[in-house]
Amino acid sequence: MQITFGASAPEDCQLIAHVVNQGETPVGLEGALAEGAVVARFKGKPGQVFEGFVTRDDVTYRIALAGLGEADSDDRTANLEKAGAALAAKYLRSGEKAMALSLAGAGLSADDATSVLLGLRLRSWRHDVYRTKLAEDKKATLEHVAVTASPDGTSTAWVEKAAIAEGSEFTRMLVTEPANKVYPVSFVEKCVAAFQGTGAELTVLDEDVMKQLGMGALLGVGQGSRQPSRLLAIRWNGGGDESPTVFVGKGVTFDTGGISIKPAAGMEDMKWDMGGAAAVAGGMLTLVKRQAKANVVGVVGLVENMPDGNAQRPGDVVTSMSGQTIEVINTDAEGRLVLCDALHWAQEKFAPKRIVDFATLTGAIIISLGHEHGGLFANDDDLADDLLKAGKDSGDKMWRMPIGPAYDKLIDSPIADIKNVGPRGAGSITAAQFLNRFIKKGTAWAHCDIAGMVWADKPGATWDKGATGFGARLIDRFVANTLEG
Repeated sequence: MQITFGASAPEDCQLIAHVVNQGETPVGLEGALAEGAVVARFKGKPGQVFEGFVTRDDVTYRIALAGLGEADSDDRTANLEKAGAALAAKYLRSGEKAMALSLAGAGLSADDATSVLLGLRLRSWRHDVYRTKLAEDKKATLEHVAVTASPDGTSTAWVEKAAIAEGSEFTRMLVTEPANKVYPVSFVEKCVAAFQGTGAELTVLDEDVMKQLGMGALLGVGQGSRQPSRLLAIRWNGGGDESPTVFVGKGVTFDTGGISIKPAAGMEDMKWDMGGAAAVAGGMLTLVKRQAKANVVGVVGLVENMPDGNAQRPGDVVTSMSGQTIEVINTDAEGRLVLCDALHWAQEKFAPKRIVDFATLTGAIIISLGHEHGGLFANDDDLADDLLKAGKDSGDKMWRMPIGPAYDKLIDSPIADIKNVGPRGAGSITAAQFLNRFIKKGTAWAHCDIAGMVWADKPGATWDKGATGFGARLIDRFVANTLEG
């Protein structure tokens, strides 16, 4: 989606959109249009859209009004995004190629105006690469939004919001692509291409290096696949000499469950079991693109979990990079095995004061929280509070869950230091408690279980059905709030 700023729209543009606060009367419209909005019960509610037609100089124009909600709402930013998203949802496949959008007249600041644009761009994202027989009325046609009036500074402020959009879109692309297109090596290749020329430093560990480092837990997950495992680190130094904040992502590019194989129904969804790694990669891309004034590192462990004759078995014992031994009770509890080595390596390599991991880790978190919040577990209250605030600010909402020593006995193994699953109860908590055993004393750590959030079976405010991009914006807002002031 191309977004430009200027005093006029393209000559052939016949779609003109305005934004309206709830309860305010649209100004500057022909009487019939204003009356039509009243008859259609357009109130300016968040995301509400009214469409009318008018002839000017013998040319018929479509006029759209998008509701911004109440000007003093506590959910103002989310409502602004809904307004832009509603315009995208209505006109993306309308046959119109361009939209002239006025963001003046509603008392918006430049930041407000760019929130409308962000919602519009995010909702317009589609991934139709493999759809070769789409009917004409199903194809996206809207390519250009020409902002014809906006508050001073909007075009400058949009640069940062455009970076947020780019990171979210990168996350969605990685999650959406099938597993025969995105696997550990190709995930790395896509990141190398995306970060080329940005100033970010990328480090890639192959299986030989990981074996030398003792990453038996991560490598054990991938040993049944023909796709070699990888570990990728993306480093951005924009904040001087301070210790970096590190984000770690689970990147299981396809998860059959291994020998503990999943049921066939719905297994195709497991292409998005790398949603945590995608969130970290997209969040890092946003930070780099907007030149964040912070030292941050993204680390992703990338594996494919397959059940061939070389796959690890239930009951096997593996040795992690930390030296702790793990009894693998269930090979479908593989994400924590990937993360424990990635977390340990990240602490050894970068000595972070704060480390946050993102993972589509457990189905249990969906039972607990549905598809409304990601689950947040933390050993540090300040870190938890900062992530909760960033989630609220960004729209990637989190809900704090408990961890503690009382849960340790549920994952004690009779023959190893730890087992990779506990009983059925508290499944997401014991998974977090497992990871907690690999965090060094004095390091503030949080775990974000986002299994219910990376994929949607129905459209949301700023996404269509499919990949949501969840996590990328949370990372960006967390860095902005805590490291950039």
